[in-house]
Amino acid sequence: MKRNTKEIENILHEDFSKKSAEDRIRWAIQRFPEKAILTTSFGAQSSALLHLATQIQPDLPVLFIDTGFHFPETISFAEEITRKLKLNLKTYRPLLSAEEIESRYGQIWEKGPEGLEQFHEIIRVEPLRRALRDLNPEIWIAGLRRSSSESRQKMTFLTRQDARFKFLPLLDWSDRDLGQYLQAHSLPYHPLWAQGYVSIGDRVTTKRLDEVSDPSQLRHFGWKRECGIHDRV
Repeated sequence: MKRNTKEIENILHEDFSKKSAEDRIRWAIQRFPEKAILTTSFGAQSSALLHLATQIQPDLPVLFIDTGFHFPETISFAEEITRKLKLNLKTYRPLLSAEEIESRYGQIWEKGPEGLEQFHEIIRVEPLRRALRDLNPEIWIAGLRRSSSESRQKMTFLTRQDARFKFLPLLDWSDRDLGQYLQAHSLPYHPLWAQGYVSIGDRVTTKRLDEVSDPSQLRHFGWKRECGIHDRV
């Protein structure tokens, strides 16, 4: 559905600050019927948003980018949560396998910030662009939170990104909020959480807390905290 400028402005001026996360998600699904998707990385506390959203729309399309470099535990966790919540999972993968990427580029993720950017372009950004083109949502629901990094402090609940809206219903949630929700609904953490992996990405760029001297080094060798996928799609 093509919306005019006035409609877009009205949607962007919606006030979500006093709404509960549940009401925010309900707003998105009711405002954009059959045109909403949710993305997940099956990270440490990801089952909270997946549970919240699928209680409102059980068949909501859930997009997962299987990079080929996830920990085996992440894939097992994804399978567990998919079964538990009966997710309508849409899995996309890079055009090259992990073996093909390493054969063609070597360990590109270790070749400085530029190599890391190229690595993420291949394994995450391109598959996500392809998925968004195929699924063609009008609103993209994601689990980004302000408390997870300094770079997210100025984010807002709803933005316009290219031809779609991007919505962050858990933006103001803390780790404690997530933990309480998981406990209340008997939902699991990612299995690597208990082993000291508090920020879980690809197995080749993620470290445990006891392996680093500074939390900024938990992901991507300290070159950057986030993979940047939300800035590039």
